[in-house]
Amino acid sequence: MATEQVCIVTGGGAGIGKACAIRFSREGKRVLIGDMARLDGRQVCDTITEEGGEARFYEGDVSDPAASQAWAQEALGHWGRIDVLVANAGARVYGSILDAPEADWEKIIAVNLKGVAYSCKAVLPSMMAQGSGAIVIISSANALVGRADMPLYDATKAAVLSLVRSLAVAHGKDGIRVNAVCPGFTVTDFHERRAQTDGVSPQQLRTQSQGYGLLGRPAEPHDIASAVYFLAGADAAMITGQTLMVDAGFSVTAGRT
Repeated sequence: MATEQVCIVTGGGAGIGKACAIRFSREGKRVLIGDMARLDGRQVCDTITEEGGEARFYEGDVSDPAASQAWAQEALGHWGRIDVLVANAGARVYGSILDAPEADWEKIIAVNLKGVAYSCKAVLPSMMAQGSGAIVIISSANALVGRADMPLYDATKAAVLSLVRSLAVAHGKDGIRVNAVCPGFTVTDFHERRAQTDGVSPQQLRTQSQGYGLLGRPAEPHDIASAVYFLAGADAAMITGQTLMVDAGFSVTAGRT
């Protein structure tokens, strides 16, 4: 019988992270969800267990290196291995370079860059010891396509693409693959909640987003989770150090659709 694989999903309580956690579970993986939102994280765990899967939730903030270490130790202590890391947890700040206070820089770098690095650092030793592993980092289509209103966010999402390449080069010899997924606009819990504060329903949000990219619609979280699952799995065994655009063709047109 094949050993059941173990996957850690950071920011697994909502949006793309939630979709990844559920997808991996439905494919027979054991899932540890790391998130600072306790209620969201526990609800995802409950969903997975109700479907017959195996999941654990561990509360923590990805910007704290101790949290990433705790998530790794929880997975190792309970299941004895770590096969996949989905480094998804992220933060957003808005506004121009001219307006950005130092606190915004500190927040976005702490979560979107350092948090990803901390997550990778926590799982790499066990992956190296077992001679295998897959890391998928969630970046953004806007890491490669310029826009005016989120330069801090986009800069950190570009930075993790460099981290992907560096880790792939450093750990290919250890049997570890490292890749990135760059989603385009995806209708997540975050966007739905933000729209609802403006009196826009989830369905209205989707209607307003029709025409996005070349395929004419935004992604749903499960669309991104499918790409993540592919990169983490055996079908992508010869893929490492790469960036997969999952953006309905948005980046092909340099964002002019």
